[in-house]
Amino acid sequence: MRRGFILTRQARDIGTTSQIDLWITTATGPALVQVTDQESVFFIHTSLQTDVEALAATHNIRCRFRALTLETFALETVTACYLSTQKEARHLEQLLNQAQIPLFEADIRLADRYLMERFIQGQIEVEGNETQVNGYLKITQAQCRACDGYLPHLNMVSLDIECSAQGILYSVGLDCPTDQRVIMIGKAQPSPSLNIEWVTDEKALLQSLVNWFDQFDPDIIIGWNVIGFDMRLLLERAKEQGVRFSIGRGQQQGRYWQTAQNQNGFINIPGRVVIDGIDGLKSATYSFDSWSLENVSRELLQQGKAIRNPTDRMDEINHMFHHDKLALAKYNFQDCVLVTRIFEHTHLLDYLIERAKLTGLSLDRLGGSVAAFSNLYLPRLHRSGYVAPNLVSENWIASPGGFVMDSQPGLYDSVLVLDFKSLYPAIIRSFLIDPMGLIEGLKVEIGNNDNQAVPGFRKAQFHRYKHHLPQLIEQLWQARDRAKQKNDVAFSTAIKIIMNSFYGVLGSSGCRFFDTRLASSITLRGHEIMKTTRKLIEDQGYEVIYGDTDSTFVSLKDSCSKQQADQIGNALVTHINLWWKEHLRQEYNLKSQLELEYETHFNRFFMPTIRGSETGSKKRYAGLIIRDDDRRIIFKGLESARSDWTALAQQFQLQLYTLIFDDKDPTEYVMQTVEAIESGHFDDKLVYRKRLRRRLHEYQKNIPPQVRAARLADEINHKLGRPLQYQNRGRIAYVMTLQGPEPLDYLKHPIDYQHYIDKQIKPVADAILPFVGLKFDDINAPQLGLF
Repeated sequence: MRRGFILTRQARDIGTTSQIDLWITTATGPALVQVTDQESVFFIHTSLQTDVEALAATHNIRCRFRALTLETFALETVTACYLSTQKEARHLEQLLNQAQIPLFEADIRLADRYLMERFIQGQIEVEGNETQVNGYLKITQAQCRACDGYLPHLNMVSLDIECSAQGILYSVGLDCPTDQRVIMIGKAQPSPSLNIEWVTDEKALLQSLVNWFDQFDPDIIIGWNVIGFDMRLLLERAKEQGVRFSIGRGQQQGRYWQTAQNQNGFINIPGRVVIDGIDGLKSATYSFDSWSLENVSRELLQQGKAIRNPTDRMDEINHMFHHDKLALAKYNFQDCVLVTRIFEHTHLLDYLIERAKLTGLSLDRLGGSVAAFSNLYLPRLHRSGYVAPNLVSENWIASPGGFVMDSQPGLYDSVLVLDFKSLYPAIIRSFLIDPMGLIEGLKVEIGNNDNQAVPGFRKAQFHRYKHHLPQLIEQLWQARDRAKQKNDVAFSTAIKIIMNSFYGVLGSSGCRFFDTRLASSITLRGHEIMKTTRKLIEDQGYEVIYGDTDSTFVSLKDSCSKQQADQIGNALVTHINLWWKEHLRQEYNLKSQLELEYETHFNRFFMPTIRGSETGSKKRYAGLIIRDDDRRIIFKGLESARSDWTALAQQFQLQLYTLIFDDKDPTEYVMQTVEAIESGHFDDKLVYRKRLRRRLHEYQKNIPPQVRAARLADEINHKLGRPLQYQNRGRIAYVMTLQGPEPLDYLKHPIDYQHYIDKQIKPVADAILPFVGLKFDDINAPQLGLF
């Protein structure tokens, strides 16, 4: 019996049958697990079996049928249709779709179904016939089952390439614990500080890289845009040079492909997982103003690349390759090290391992909330007598969003923030919301059997005992509490993201279990809970000034010390939690899982109005937190929290709010800031940095400033013979001049200082100054020439 962790999975047809190949890592090294004679399966209405048999026979498709005790959500019986190969399954599926014969779960891939039905989630136990092959263990006639407690030790390499603008390879950098090197085209020269392997040409470079993978045998390949750029280009150049790019285990070749939905593409390297740092961090809910390696490494590590200017980078790389190869090798290897350090700093691989153990998703399956839900839910659903429904592609009814309360604008002393802990998962647990539970609940006649169904919204009702999702969330909830007690950040984060994704999945038309009654029973219950909680707080004599999804902002009406605020906050959450516990017991005979927590005490708090209106804004506020000697202003949705405002606006807002929160007169500071702008003192802080959401040529009618600057930049790049940077989206840095927006790299005309006063300073000031009896125009009237 072997225990291991799944790296890659693949199902392939061999002759007249299908085989599943699982590459796993074990305590003694990599192993290839081969599961033979596997059949593809989907489900059809039993009443249509004769039609399907006739269609299959007409096209010489071999299939067998098996009557089941399963039903659809419409309570119609189904029959399983088994096919010996994936090719035949795809052919018959296509024919059935053309004949408009419905089929169920045909989109579940063979390897995924094999694992999910056995509840295998990352960790696996295998027995079979074992043979030692060169570099790995081969297990045939394998039998697999789930196991717990196996912690993989994965070997990781960070890979980065350097090339010309035409994609001709210069070098490949590799950073892993057992070897660090750069494979570089060129004549050998001494390099005391870096291991450089010199090769004669591009073909030799590619062959050397294949040899490196065979020798050092990593489990994980990481990089920055490593799939859509590095691996794609390596495969293209290998094909061009006639090199068999067999960097997979068992000397198998890698394969890259693209789909219309994923422009970055997909990579399959048998036995090795390729993880892109950008996609990996996004899946772990990280967010950055720019996803360039330079920006992310500086934010996380306070360290950046050797070349920072993107305009000159290609020129400098070309120059280094021809005149200073040692400098290019250092630059290449530094990028590898930065990616390694980012993965280590964020514990990203640990997070992906824990996610795989929780959901069964492969390590390189990024995003995948719907797939994770299906992995967990489908096998439980089958054992309860149902097959999953199909996607609702059209005529679906959207569900209400989260509760957002109208705010009470103003400048406040002592505001508390009270948050419901994981509100939507708690609602699912408390009110037994579940896809199958909805179907079973609708069978119950409320009038005859009032104690068996729990009412939802939009005519939903949920069975009191027949459900799966509440138990799944309870198990995850308990696991997260244990992870937090052990300070296991990666595990706790993985659980939180998965739990919170379940509502999003049920509310998404891209999920087979989408039903507006499910999502509405969560969000509208959330509305009810937030409104009732507001009343409970106000009954205690406090004022609720804002609420958003699961957070309630409470004004204590007077300035309070931290001790006083903490006492009030703790008393409120105790009172409200007890109220909900008793209310759910009496009203529904349910156990409340709702848990309100005292989150924050703002010593000063500002809620602005919508610009040009007296109505309070939503999702925009600022608050001062004082804890001992630590003073912090938290901005939400305001200029300081938004990357599309200049550094000047962000700096101005921070200082202006600091003065006002400290009850100091901001008049002199506002006047000095305007004077400093006009004198050129803040020129380095006037740069806009904005992302192009579309390709440059797609902007036709409305041409925003960033597009005008990007077009100008690429016009100049073209004249200088440099690569065009902004044709396919990108991020542009520009300044507003007296002649309009100009790219920062090619600034030519004088800066339009009045633009920055009117568009960056004045809006920030106008938001808060009226609440202290001041107006920006009055303060700056002499400077603006009004007198």
